Amino acid sequence: MMKYSEFKKKEVISIKDCKRLGHVCDLEIDECKGCICKIMVPGCKGLWSMLTDDSKIVIPYNCIRQVGPDLILVDI
Repeated sequence: MMKYSEFKKKEVISIKDCKRLGHVCDLEIDECKGCICKIMVPGCKGLWSMLTDDSKIVIPYNCIRQVGPDLILVDI
């Protein structure tokens, strides 16, 4: 079992292109089952982010391949 405070310290990395996506900033939890449905990381911080409303990258929990001590590897 892991606390949210521990989960949000982990860096999220895409295994397809080895790109750093950022750190977990939010979670979507299924209250009935008590499990995580999605994790969210901040979106891009460039000029495009000022023009769009997409401030978070939403990653379904089934795309998480491995959770390590410092990293979360995702397949998106």
